Amino acid sequence: MLNYQRYKKNPVVDYPEREWPCKEIEKAPTWCSVDLRDGNQALIDPMVVQEKVEFFNYLIKLGFKEIEIGFPAASQIEFDFLRQLIERKMIPDDVVVQVLTQCREELIDRTFESIEGCKQAIVHIYNSTSTLQRDVVFGMNKEQIINIAVEGTKMVKERAKKFPGKIILEYSPESFTGTELDYALEICTAVQETWGADKDNPIIINLPSTVEMNTPNVYADQIEWMNKHFKNRESIILSVHPHNDRGTGVASAELAILAGAERVEGTLFGNGERTGNVDILNIAYNMFSQGIDPELHIEHINESIEIYERCCKIPIHPRHPYAGKMVFTAFSGSHQDAINKGVKAMKERSSQIWQVPYLPIDPADIGKEYEPIVRINSQSGKGGVAFIMDTYFGFKLPKGMHREFANVIQEISEKQGEVSPEQIMDSFRNEYLNRKEPIHFRKLRVDDLSDGTKSEFDTRVTVSYTDHGVEKVYEAVGNGPIDAAKRGLREELSVNIKILDYEEHALQSGSNSQAAAYIHLLDADSGKVTYGVGVSSNITRASVRAIFSAINRLGLGEKQTD
Repeated sequence: MLNYQRYKKNPVVDYPEREWPCKEIEKAPTWCSVDLRDGNQALIDPMVVQEKVEFFNYLIKLGFKEIEIGFPAASQIEFDFLRQLIERKMIPDDVVVQVLTQCREELIDRTFESIEGCKQAIVHIYNSTSTLQRDVVFGMNKEQIINIAVEGTKMVKERAKKFPGKIILEYSPESFTGTELDYALEICTAVQETWGADKDNPIIINLPSTVEMNTPNVYADQIEWMNKHFKNRESIILSVHPHNDRGTGVASAELAILAGAERVEGTLFGNGERTGNVDILNIAYNMFSQGIDPELHIEHINESIEIYERCCKIPIHPRHPYAGKMVFTAFSGSHQDAINKGVKAMKERSSQIWQVPYLPIDPADIGKEYEPIVRINSQSGKGGVAFIMDTYFGFKLPKGMHREFANVIQEISEKQGEVSPEQIMDSFRNEYLNRKEPIHFRKLRVDDLSDGTKSEFDTRVTVSYTDHGVEKVYEAVGNGPIDAAKRGLREELSVNIKILDYEEHALQSGSNSQAAAYIHLLDADSGKVTYGVGVSSNITRASVRAIFSAINRLGLGEKQTD
């Protein structure tokens, strides 16, 4: 039996005056990438300096203005990397690098050595504050833990006075989610006052969900409580750093923004310790899907994937939000049908607003192809097959034909699994376009019989064809070339056929355009019906080919040999 009794519920916040549930996200927060520190330290094979440089440049390209580059006081590689960025003048004037350090004098000294020559930097200090870590890791009381944070702040402040560039202090009560709220406020306020923060020289107070310990609404309550109780709130930039232990990091970050957070630290695709950091791209694309400018250049997600997978050596899961290869893919028949109808409706209405069932955004807007949206297997239906024929090959199958052709593809998928678009098109050719036996259409001549006098028929056709390889010709009259061709075949083949429906459309534009014609044909003697399809640069010829295609599919040409 699963021994759930070993665990106990983490406490929630008694905070009935919460206001965040009634708010909406209206703008993007300040984004801070921690890929090169928190993300990199979680890699089995950490990035080398060259990879770090490439990743840093890409973060700038994406539009990040704050980038935590590492723990230079604790790692020679990270020290050398930062020195390279500074000495090679690779840090743009509008980008601030962030460095992490513990509140120890030798580490703070080494940190300031690493940023020498930097125009501006965020020095990020932290110490753990939770009840559990105070007890089992440090063996310290509350006052001792506060003293660590205050002394660390004093050391940074003293060195910042001598530093020729601008120093912004960030403080994190690490393990904030396991810290009593009144105590978290006390230690943050002590740091804030020691630093001397004001509106013109604000401090970043970063409240991390170092370990997710409860549902996202509890984290939001904690953030809002702190936000409402800070002194001199205008002197604080409220930041969050959610992790993903419970799989709700994105929700925690979004609710924290509703609760007053102005800044979010995270990584691309959620890389980080254990189950990872919050996925900044996920949140940014969520905002984009709601018509909010994410203030990041995220139009080319495949480029982000390529750089991330190469530098981090971690593959993107096929179902990863927005990025996965299959996230815009529908196998379900009902989903495919809805997507097909949604795309068609948008085209018909010339809508500027994206509204397609099951697709929260247009994949093309983030650099994804339409190709994988609908994939066909045994779970697929008529709408998906029709979507493939239209999107890939330009054939807009009549609605009545959807089920007929889908049944053909269903038989294939039940035998082999997924059916590729190429296989679908091959089947379409075999079933319709290349159904030329035993009756094969060859040539057509159309004569206009109208002479100004009232006449039952105004068109005569001369049709050349082969019947089981034997060349034949017939003439017939009718109300237009299609009617005349049908009447002639009824006489030639002694069949009782009736055209139930007819549709046509251009396959491509331009002087060499092709047209497709669809004939829904009934064999009145047997009651069987089917579609025939013809393609030609001449729409009349395409229509006659479609009639011949349908006759062969009904097996009517075989009557000549019975």
